Amino acid sequence: MSTKPTTTDLEWTDLDQRAVDTGRVLAMDSVQKVGNGHPGTAMSLAPAAYVLFQKLMRHDPADADWTGRDRFVLSAGHSSLTLYIQLYLAGYGLELDDLKAFRTWGSKTPGHPEYGHTTGVETTTGPLGQGVANAVGMAMAARYERGLFDPDAPAGASPFDHTVWCIAGDGCLQEGISAEASSLAGHQKLGNLVLLWDDNHISIEGDTETAVSEDTLKRYEAYGWHVQRVEQLPNGDLDPAGLYRALKAAREETERPSFIAARSIIAWPAPHAQNTEAAHGSALGEEEVAATKRVLGFDPEQSFEVSDEVIGHTRKALDRGRDARARWEKTFAAWRTAHPERAASFDRIRATELPAGWEGHLPEFETGTSVATRAASGKVLQALGGVLPELWGGSADLAGSNNTTIDKTSSFLPVGNPLPEADPYGRTVHFGIREHSMAAVMNGIALHGNTRIYGGTFLVFSDYMRNAVRLSALMHLPVTYVWTHDSIGLGEDGPTHQPVEHLASLRAIPGLNVVRPADANETAIAWREILKRYTKKFGVGAPHGLALTRQGVPTYPRNEDAARGGYVLFEAEEADGRPAAPRVVLIGTGSEVQLAVEAREQLQAAGVPTRVVSMPSVEWFEEQDQEYRDAVLPPSVRARVAVEAGIGLTWHRYVGDAGRIVSLEHFGASADGKVLFREFGFTADAVAAAARESLTAVAR
Repeated sequence: MSTKPTTTDLEWTDLDQRAVDTGRVLAMDSVQKVGNGHPGTAMSLAPAAYVLFQKLMRHDPADADWTGRDRFVLSAGHSSLTLYIQLYLAGYGLELDDLKAFRTWGSKTPGHPEYGHTTGVETTTGPLGQGVANAVGMAMAARYERGLFDPDAPAGASPFDHTVWCIAGDGCLQEGISAEASSLAGHQKLGNLVLLWDDNHISIEGDTETAVSEDTLKRYEAYGWHVQRVEQLPNGDLDPAGLYRALKAAREETERPSFIAARSIIAWPAPHAQNTEAAHGSALGEEEVAATKRVLGFDPEQSFEVSDEVIGHTRKALDRGRDARARWEKTFAAWRTAHPERAASFDRIRATELPAGWEGHLPEFETGTSVATRAASGKVLQALGGVLPELWGGSADLAGSNNTTIDKTSSFLPVGNPLPEADPYGRTVHFGIREHSMAAVMNGIALHGNTRIYGGTFLVFSDYMRNAVRLSALMHLPVTYVWTHDSIGLGEDGPTHQPVEHLASLRAIPGLNVVRPADANETAIAWREILKRYTKKFGVGAPHGLALTRQGVPTYPRNEDAARGGYVLFEAEEADGRPAAPRVVLIGTGSEVQLAVEAREQLQAAGVPTRVVSMPSVEWFEEQDQEYRDAVLPPSVRARVAVEAGIGLTWHRYVGDAGRIVSLEHFGASADGKVLFREFGFTADAVAAAARESLTAVAR
């Protein structure tokens, strides 16, 4: 661990200090005006954020999506003013009125930073620790991107080389997700990642000694990070020169991720509020705000005081950004000339377009064969690997079960890893047994752009991932979750591993599309549809969760309407085989579709024309117009049965008051999957019986 980084060449003037103190005043005033928020951390972190945005980061406020930019993640999202104030000062489009509208309806400055809502915000943060994992994902994506487009360039010489900067607080580092992600980052030797820890010793319940006593720096050393500590100035403030030295040294360390501890005093220099838990999440009060302004040399009678001299000075970031981008553009142009094929690939991927003829590589599976949908998914990935170089991913140590290995000869691992398939630009990611961070890391990869990511685990372990999955949906990110072993059909591992409530629970997340294909052909169509939906032409993006079987299921004729979420798999017929209007509709998903098909045969033999509807994705089905939905589920046919090996919460709206649901309203058990289906009533006989009950209810 180093406490004395290299000599600084920081230029720091009285105007720089005035700009930092202006940021502190704006943080106090913004919270005071609205009456709620988190002023203390924004006040104490002001020098660190200013050094990054004004002295170190490569960014252009006039082009927030510039490919060559550094990325900045504020993991401590409650201190959103730390970011908003720097965006305002640097010229990203926020103005004083936006700070005055902090945390109010319709403003550009919501309580926590929101991706896609405020220019310059790289990710939505708030749930603590998520941003740390997002930053790890961005750093991984940057390396994979380099491998796609410029793998042979010397270190630091590629237009795709850039740094990911992250600021985290005590809460971020206490959440387990950051430990998972930091361990992964150290293992991956992500030398393009710098994490600054705001070591202020304060949480909502007071001094962090109430909950934490570990040596955090030693912990990060054990993860394999380059570690530094920046000492405070004698007056207790953060030291801009010390921060600059440490951050610059961290950027120059390319063999390991870097961790910097900066001891700060929350709400510095407020005379009475500094170093108190109240300053974390409450307005300081008019008297304390006025007193702090006097300490800083500001007029206590003024609010949101920003001198023309200060804003003129900080907006020079626009000039620096323009110059940095112009220099990068020259390097990028030279790369394009030297690598025309890679440049064409970059243009396609950057535009989120898919290569011509890619759909022709999708496998089609033979009708009548028995194939587990997890196995079909694996075959799809391997078939697409050669034509979609931007597609990569892996699993949480379950690759053999999830069938997520896109290339067995290419593992995303750093130089020096002993595995023979190790490659710093490899296709297959070994996330380790870190489901929560895997999901948030994938969010970071998607946010970074220019690649397409997926990751797998068992469906039951989506519980570990839920907060990050929710954020995928909140940010409309093109992330694919491959969740296998999707029901009691997995068998002997028992109720701890058998998902029961998970499908309904995941469908409750707004913006997440859950896809549970009935067979191998639906699985191929599902992957095709997911990949097509990740293009800008489709519109707003969304994450997808594939729920796949462990056990083999019958393969049915391929039907393109599977991409519409629900469709008629088998139509109702008269006894002589002629088409007939259905008297009952059976709706199934996943492995239970076969039960609906078998029940249809029984009902048809009894003279009851029966339609089978496969509904792999409720969300996709609900996107269809009313005419199509009514054609699949005719309102006139009130006799309906839905069958799914999980709780029935999803299906009440589809079966109506006369319908029946064959579901599982309790946990599973340890036994062979076929035995469990029989014992828990998932049989064709049970579905047919439910259909007869529904017909009786309609006749009453």
